[in-house]
Amino acid sequence: MQPEQLLEIVTLALEDLKAQDIKVLDVRDMSSVTDIMVIASGTSTRQVSAIAKNVEEKAKEHGVRALGDEGIDSGEWALVDLGDVVVHVMLPTVRDFYQLEKLWSDMGKEEDSSESEQP
Repeated sequence: MQPEQLLEIVTLALEDLKAQDIKVLDVRDMSSVTDIMVIASGTSTRQVSAIAKNVEEKAKEHGVRALGDEGIDSGEWALVDLGDVVVHVMLPTVRDFYQLEKLWSDMGKEEDSSESEQP
């Protein structure tokens, strides 16, 4: 399955359970671990857990098994690794603290500036 097809499944699974502030980051040029990172928020630990479980279930229905998951039981920050797509579902306070979107956008800027410095 192409990463874009998997992204569509993930996005629908997030929207099914009312995930908030869904952001999609294409990290192909910054990481060899995954192609696409999706970051979303849930309003409670129960919702974060339920959203992450739903992502896993919907992907499995389409023949994609998660390579791993973390934090689903605690529900503050759940991660679902689907290979080409990695999904982070967090409480807003946790998301504000770690600022993954900023981290990844800063990494892209670093890479761009190092490329421009070469003769």
